[in-house]
Amino acid sequence: MNTIAEHIADFLKEYPPFDNLTFQELYNIATNIRVINLEKHAVLFQNNDILHDSFYVVSSGIINLTTVADAEETIVNKCHEGDIFGLRPFFAKNNYMMTAKAREESIVYAIPIAVFRPYVVNNSDVLNFLLESFAINSRHTKDNVNSGNKLVSDNVFYSDTQSEMQYIQSLNYNNSPLTTTGDKIIKDVAILMTDAMVDNIVVCENNNPIGILTDADLSSKIATGRYPITATIDKIMSSPVVTVIENVSLAEAQLLMLKHNVTHLCVTKDGTNKSVVKGIISEHDLIVAQASNPGVLIKEIKRSQLPKDLKQIRDRLSDLIQNSIQKNITISHVCNIANEINLALIKRAIELTILDLGSPPARFAWLSIGSQGRKEQLLLTDQDSILIFEDVTPEKYREVKDYFLRLAKRTTSLLEKVGYEYCPNGHMASNMLWCKSLTDWIKQYNSWMNTPGENSNDLSSIFFDYEIVFGEPKIEEAVENVIFKNSINNPLFFDFLGNDALKKNSPLSFFKKFILEEEGPYKMKFDIKTRALMPLIDSARLLILSFNIKGINNTYLRFKQLAISDSKNAEIYLSCAEAFLTLLKFRTIEGLKNDDSGQYINIKELSKADKEKLKNALAPMRDLEELIKSKFQLTQFS
Repeated sequence: MNTIAEHIADFLKEYPPFDNLTFQELYNIATNIRVINLEKHAVLFQNNDILHDSFYVVSSGIINLTTVADAEETIVNKCHEGDIFGLRPFFAKNNYMMTAKAREESIVYAIPIAVFRPYVVNNSDVLNFLLESFAINSRHTKDNVNSGNKLVSDNVFYSDTQSEMQYIQSLNYNNSPLTTTGDKIIKDVAILMTDAMVDNIVVCENNNPIGILTDADLSSKIATGRYPITATIDKIMSSPVVTVIENVSLAEAQLLMLKHNVTHLCVTKDGTNKSVVKGIISEHDLIVAQASNPGVLIKEIKRSQLPKDLKQIRDRLSDLIQNSIQKNITISHVCNIANEINLALIKRAIELTILDLGSPPARFAWLSIGSQGRKEQLLLTDQDSILIFEDVTPEKYREVKDYFLRLAKRTTSLLEKVGYEYCPNGHMASNMLWCKSLTDWIKQYNSWMNTPGENSNDLSSIFFDYEIVFGEPKIEEAVENVIFKNSINNPLFFDFLGNDALKKNSPLSFFKKFILEEEGPYKMKFDIKTRALMPLIDSARLLILSFNIKGINNTYLRFKQLAISDSKNAEIYLSCAEAFLTLLKFRTIEGLKNDDSGQYINIKELSKADKEKLKNALAPMRDLEELIKSKFQLTQFS
């Protein structure tokens, strides 16, 4: 036996997915492996390089995977001993989208894909591991494989959400494919394909697909003389054909092509070969679809110069959200993706305004507040924002504030053209009330929190849901520190927020009937925002502030964290987390259907099952209300 190959096989069997293979299989793979020694900072491949014929395993050292955005290099993953990386050649045909660089002296094993592919195709555990590693960029090592996937941070857009999107993206493909029957002569069919300028034809029997003929079949079986050109095509067609359903996603199509080692998929009415052909998906279609992934959308946003360019991208995001709902993708995943693209659009609007106005006279932070700040904006609702600039000398204050008001007015106007309506309550950075210095903002939060009953008309709880979009993170941190400092031992503030959270009208009557609007344009409709979502949003905010938990602004994640921090009430919090996602999905479906905010649900149009699902999502609210009354000793409500 080759002792080096034996040593490599021994190493590989300690790590997934290789632990699913026999030692003999690993030894066979190891004999084809190239051992690569990398000096510190050496680059194995970089962004936009042509794909290699191998993928890689770290034998020793650390490999950093990085992306470059806005001339800034960001580490999206660190690969340690036993980690696999560079899987893109398995699943995509376009170039690398990351750079792999040695952080220290390292040794990596290059495993040729052609050698490893048969083990992937024949072993579903290996296939699933590779797909998962590519799709959600999880890292499995010997130390953490038993403790679950170690996911890259949600903040790292290029790894997590980009691949997530591949499960949402629908494919555009030829929905008028050429078809024929198996008894046709090869020469005639080849002429037909040439005239139609296509590289494939589906072979049918009683309108159902039984095989496919491609240019590759003609090259390998006719041009080589194995079969005469006068033979019938059933002799050389590839059979059986791999079939899929009509709304197959990009990732699913990639997986099937890999699994069956084919270059075309046949789309049928029910996804089997027992129904009518509806289309054909080629490898080329997958390459084209790659151009619509979030990474590409973000790049397009960064290159955009006009509001109409940004609007077109926001419209494409709406299509992606709609596709995800149809595919039953977890709504929290969709929120992550939508949030990244919404933030990129807002950031670009600010950048374009700065390019127009000239450099800011002071450092500042632009914060999205409300649903954008909570990463919950799936529909095109109104914009909510604040602007905080650093403290400047009194003589400069007026001039600096004037600049930032101009910046905010132009930015909000640009965003309105993109499709984000103005906030009807004026909660925008373009309002001089919400564009001011850090000291003024600290005074504002101190006033709101320490004397909440006085002059509180301008206090909206959305000011406590925020996310920095552009500017100086330390400014956001300063505001956050003030909020959480004021949260300690402040019963007056929590009494005010608690009453505010509980004063929303009940969603169900005593007899468990939906309480509908009694008059106005939405008469006999259910206000899912005011009666269902807002009580959950307000309660999660109230509780997260009371437990002094920083850095979590999303309602679903707030409830999940509360279940850990207040474990005796974990069941209530977890029920509320799931309820929130269900309600958000109902609202999103309604909004997409009617091209509006989705606030008012027509209960009559819901199926019996959906009515029950909606009622069940409202059930935890009673327990949550009792918990809040008890915790904050609230007995009278305003």
